Amino acid sequence: MGTLERKEKEKEIRRNDIIDAAEKVFFSKGFDVATMDDVAKEAEFSKRTIYVYFNSKHQIYFEIMIRGYKILIDMMENGIQYNDNPLDKIKGMGKTLYEFSQKYNYYFRSIIDYENGELDFANGISDKSREECYELGEKIFNNLAVALSSGIEQGAIRRDLDVVSTAIILWSSVIGIFNTLYRKRNYIMNYHKRDSDKLILNGFDLLIKSIENGGSSR
Repeated sequence: MGTLERKEKEKEIRRNDIIDAAEKVFFSKGFDVATMDDVAKEAEFSKRTIYVYFNSKHQIYFEIMIRGYKILIDMMENGIQYNDNPLDKIKGMGKTLYEFSQKYNYYFRSIIDYENGELDFANGISDKSREECYELGEKIFNNLAVALSSGIEQGAIRRDLDVVSTAIILWSSVIGIFNTLYRKRNYIMNYHKRDSDKLILNGFDLLIKSIENGGSSR
């Protein structure tokens, strides 16, 4: 390995060490409360070194979301790659998102909080981090859109639906379901005696029924 390659590798290792430290800080303290000083202390680097690699804690947050999106995409693609039924693919994507929320809750919360916030417009986020995050999000969206399009062509999904609009509505609805039921979990259980996890899965079923072709063999 040449000197340049070794330096680049060391730089990448240091960069990942900072993201690892930021995950611990953000996930334990919360993003809004955490500071770059906290990240520097956890990473055992100077604050100046942190800023060599990242413009702001918002950029680090995007890098954490990128990690989460990559895990989610791998899980989704492994879960639906052998399934040719469009409706089952869409159901599988919802089920995988639920499994992701259980297994990788902190990554999931990072994505959910981003979906419900205005982090896109925060200062200090590099175009590279932002664009990579967008591209990964679009990959999930495109998988959903392709499944919808196939379902319409096969007659399993209503033909009056616009693919892009329906994909946006489905994704927004799923995010809304997760956000409400996770934030109001205790309230819903105490006042309505309903388990939020079961309600999430019921919500998926309702969304599927709303797009399913009533005249199909299903």
